[in-house]
Amino acid sequence: MSNTLDGLKVMVIDDSSTIRRSAEIFLSQVGCQVLLAEDGFDALAKINDHNPDLIFCDILMPRLDGYQTCALIKKSPRFSSIPVIMLSSKDGLFDRARGRMVGSDEYLTKPFTKDTLLEAVRKHSKTQG
Repeated sequence: MSNTLDGLKVMVIDDSSTIRRSAEIFLSQVGCQVLLAEDGFDALAKINDHNPDLIFCDILMPRLDGYQTCALIKKSPRFSSIPVIMLSSKDGLFDRARGRMVGSDEYLTKPFTKDTLLEAVRKHSKTQG
């Protein structure tokens, strides 16, 4: 398998340490640099410092939910081009539509597999030029 993902900076925002941990394992196995955040506030500070290439964002989080976090990322001129993939345990049409409205690029249902996670990363890392 080619290492097109080598060195790609991927951020995972989720309040579940299990989800963060499994995403980190899957992503680091293919050479991605993984940044982890527990919620939207934590994430926004880290995005500012690290400028990730791609962001996975859980929808249901305390303080700042995934929709609000995604909307803030997409409203920022500096970060609006970063692909944001929403993560949710609910696979509802309403959630998908709301995700699109705030500018998310894709929607993954949890629990995700290594394959679905990496497929999403590959698909969106190509758009980075």
